[in-house]
Amino acid sequence: MTEQVSAPGKLFLIGEYAVLDGAPALLTAVDRRVQVTTLPATNSRWSITAPDIGIDTLQLGPDGTLPARLHSPTRQRLGVYQAVHATLAEHDALPPHAQLITTGSSTFSSGGHKLGLGASAAITAALTRALSHAAGMAFERARLCQMAITAHRRAQRGAGSGADVATSVYGGVIEYQAEQVHAIRTWPTGLSGLAVVTGNGASTTDLVGRVAAYARRAPERYRADMAILTELATHAHATLADADAFLQLVRDYFRGLQQLGRHANADIVLPRHRELAALVNRHGGAFKTTGAGGGDLGLAFAHSGAPARRLGAALAAAGAHIVALNFGASGLRLDE
Repeated sequence: MTEQVSAPGKLFLIGEYAVLDGAPALLTAVDRRVQVTTLPATNSRWSITAPDIGIDTLQLGPDGTLPARLHSPTRQRLGVYQAVHATLAEHDALPPHAQLITTGSSTFSSGGHKLGLGASAAITAALTRALSHAAGMAFERARLCQMAITAHRRAQRGAGSGADVATSVYGGVIEYQAEQVHAIRTWPTGLSGLAVVTGNGASTTDLVGRVAAYARRAPERYRADMAILTELATHAHATLADADAFLQLVRDYFRGLQQLGRHANADIVLPRHRELAALVNRHGGAFKTTGAGGGDLGLAFAHSGAPARRLGAALAAAGAHIVALNFGASGLRLDE
């Protein structure tokens, strides 16, 4: 029986970096989705096809593991698959019969530019769901989410908060803290968000690594910077009922991220971000980086209706590329 599972991408609204220190974070799922398809093999041979990472029908081991002689670059590209397989094996949740696996994440890039929507996290969630379901397992959502977080962290050598995986599993707008989804929130009434391309992509591991090095180098100043972000993140959910309060929170959090980046010598906030923030502020909106920052996406927010339309026009006139994204998208799902 064919299993076709899709999972949405994510955007951090508030809480990036602070979430790694245990603070709450708000994230939204977006309507760009990865797809994972599994089909029982007729010849008892496992295989995986992943064109977006350059894998064309790779034959796997008889138990679905990666071939022992697989060269290192290919093994690294398949790190997420390897981690999901190992995690499901620990839970006796692998299909008993060989599977033909296909993954796709092309919608998470635009013109060869990765958008920073969390493709690896979404693939992890979808693979975990597809393979466990093919094994006849029907894990409830919280347990499946925890398994996917474990697998994704394994693929990232222990790094990551798990917030991106949780958003792909649950969908909507979530409040996430300490590996738990504490609440499913609704999108603020009267508020519109725009995702804007801000550069040529960024290395999350590099930026997070620089912040971690800063924490070791200057722990007191790091704690002071993080205290600012944590305080803002802690009250973020309360601003969802008030568009003006949310806009102010976004401005304050962006300032906190700029300070953290300066102190950590990390390009969380780039000159292009500051240019866009000034433009957005002039039109009554608020702007911030999202996720690790760098050259992926920025978020511009404004009151819905005419203010949002004017802001969109101003951004376009300034040469900004707005990516068509809908926020609050559905989570992990089994597609027909």
